[in-house]
Amino acid sequence: MKTPATSLKTKMLLLSIIPLILVTVAITLISLSQARQLSEQEIKTFEENLLRSKRQELQHYVELAMTSIAHIVAEAEPGDKKAEAEVKEILHSMTYGEDGYFFVYDAGGVNLVHPIQPELVGKNLYDLQDRNGKYVIRNLLQLASEGGGFYRYIWRKPSKGGLEDKLSYVVQIPKLNWMMGTGLYIDDISKEVASTRLKVTHNIRNTFLTVVAILAGTVIVIALLGFGINIHASQLADARLRQVAHRYVQFQVAQRRNFARELHDGINQLMVSVKFRIELARNKLQTHDTKADIELSKGSEALNQAIQEVRRLSHDLRPILLDDLGLKSALHSLLDEFSERTGLKVSVHLDLPQQRLPDDIEITLYRITQEALTNIERHAQATSVALRLWKEDGMIWVEIKDDGQGFNKHDNVGEGIGLLNMRERTELLSGHFSVRSKPGSGTRIRAGFTLV
Repeated sequence: MKTPATSLKTKMLLLSIIPLILVTVAITLISLSQARQLSEQEIKTFEENLLRSKRQELQHYVELAMTSIAHIVAEAEPGDKKAEAEVKEILHSMTYGEDGYFFVYDAGGVNLVHPIQPELVGKNLYDLQDRNGKYVIRNLLQLASEGGGFYRYIWRKPSKGGLEDKLSYVVQIPKLNWMMGTGLYIDDISKEVASTRLKVTHNIRNTFLTVVAILAGTVIVIALLGFGINIHASQLADARLRQVAHRYVQFQVAQRRNFARELHDGINQLMVSVKFRIELARNKLQTHDTKADIELSKGSEALNQAIQEVRRLSHDLRPILLDDLGLKSALHSLLDEFSERTGLKVSVHLDLPQQRLPDDIEITLYRITQEALTNIERHAQATSVALRLWKEDGMIWVEIKDDGQGFNKHDNVGEGIGLLNMRERTELLSGHFSVRSKPGSGTRIRAGFTLV
């Protein structure tokens, strides 16, 4: 079963760990988000650089083709079929790589040259669309008429036989009114980009797992440290509790020893004296001695002393006035006796709640006051004493002040048996006890107890 102290320590440990976890998670999420954004920007830059190199390569290919047919086009006349045939033959033969070729279309969208797909030659492909719904030939003709440009679309890749992403560059052959161009398949770029994105994702995941591992390790270390501190604090508290309990047992033993000594040395001796006086008086009565009355008087006096001693011991064990009239009357009686006995000036201010205090708190307040007054009488050399008792914030407080010679609390003799008894009585009820004293400045003793 958890104690309130253990529960409080657990809450404090959680209050130290939870903000660490929340801050770490927030920083990690923000860092991961920024890393993803940065990686996407870098991937786009990487993709754009690859596409730029492809565009430059396509421009070089088209320039090479235009150079190859430039002398024929320059000498050709409008409608020169021979020159057109020569241009077609040259472009048809110009292939590069596994999937590189040149294509030619007239202004109406009819294919004139296609070395890879000869079945398309002579067909009008002006309204041809790829699988994304984009007009291919129509848009290529538009770009060529505007001076040339690049266009991205889906087309069949000869080496694979399937449809792939393709980037083409087209120009116009003004003298023949043809569009000529070539293209490169960029599925390899998509693969490289996908591979790069996978690596980045893998690195981000590894970073996240590393942060989680570090966070888990940190939480474990903090928990272990907190657990170790709690164990150490519990051990100290247990040791302190054992020490207090041991001192309390010693205090009870001393109290009982004193009580037994008082009974043996005080009341017992008085009773024995009474017994002897009565026996002596009886013997004298039997012999008609006139001094029997004197012995009976002495025996009565000894018996009266025994009665007073029994009352004193009973009062020391439990003040009858405290049970009959309450704490306020008991304290007034105690202070009146103290003032009458010592001649010291006593001021009293008692602000007690209407209902009676718990029995254990009442007797402890009474005993602390009694012990403090005893110390003042024996050691303080004071001229005045002030007692104040009040309730504040759910606690009951008692304060005893004197204007005596005081003492140095740091001296080994500073806290004697009287102060130790008061402190231990207070701690047994989980109260607060403090002593303030300086040589020549008097002493102030204060104790407080929580009211349930």
